[in-house]
Amino acid sequence: MPEPVLLVLDADPPPRLGRLAGRVRVRHVDGAGLAAQLPHADVLLVWDFGSDAVREAWPGDGPRPAWVHTASAGVDRLLCPELVECDTVVTNARGVFEQPIAEYVAGLVLAFAKDLPGTLELQHRRRWRHRESVPVAGSRAVVLGAGPVGRAITRLLMALGVEVALVGRTARRTIHGAGDLDRLAAQADWVICAAPLTPRTYGMFDTRFFGLMQPSARFINVGRGPMVVEADLMDALRKRWIAGAALDVFEREPLGPQSPLWDVPNLIVSPHMSGDTAGWRDRLGEQFVAMYELLAAGQPLPNVVDKRLGYIPGTDLDE
Repeated sequence: MPEPVLLVLDADPPPRLGRLAGRVRVRHVDGAGLAAQLPHADVLLVWDFGSDAVREAWPGDGPRPAWVHTASAGVDRLLCPELVECDTVVTNARGVFEQPIAEYVAGLVLAFAKDLPGTLELQHRRRWRHRESVPVAGSRAVVLGAGPVGRAITRLLMALGVEVALVGRTARRTIHGAGDLDRLAAQADWVICAAPLTPRTYGMFDTRFFGLMQPSARFINVGRGPMVVEADLMDALRKRWIAGAALDVFEREPLGPQSPLWDVPNLIVSPHMSGDTAGWRDRLGEQFVAMYELLAAGQPLPNVVDKRLGYIPGTDLDE
């Protein structure tokens, strides 16, 4: 029986797959060569998770891999109608990024509340200017996205004394439904997006939404860039409808040097790094190898994405 073919849509550095040596034939491919190699692969590892190559190549002729794994939490860069409709199983990297992203969000909340950007700017200008900061404990946050990332953010903010309302697609147990978001956001000091990109969430943070928020509130996005209408956010910040914002994800990445976002007042810009702590690539590689070994042993795969929803649906046990 021939060895299974594992096709890796590569990025630098490549994944460490040594434990699979002798058990699978590994072929590395870039985006330009993906379409020609897909019919010959049993498994596709999307290591270059920022690429649109899978979505572009999948509709071609010939057989397709039975399993696609992406080394990311989001799957919006992969999904196309042909992949959604076929029998291929799609999995993601759930379990790797949740705690680092929660720590990053907590850091942003503390930085805003204690005006650390202002302190660094005044230090750079050699100016001594005493200010008062605002308390974090007792403030209110609404977190959009009731998956593992949103729940990790909720737990960490609650440890800081923040009152957190977690919002999911539908209401269940301690989770609010999407219909509650406007009401909760209007009362919140922090609005945090940690949701997947779907047709329902595309462009949802716009002029109407920012107009609902308190002038003292801050907005943080660690979900997906296209959920925010960036021109509307810039306008809201310039008009001081809200006090500040932080974006770790953007409509187009990387953010070019000519982007007006760099110069918007009270906006923190970071390069899609909230989930990336030292050793994160090794953890992603180890996760995939462990999942492959489960598959080879006839065990069910974890982290299976509902392709029609665009994410892994939650259960009561998860919450």
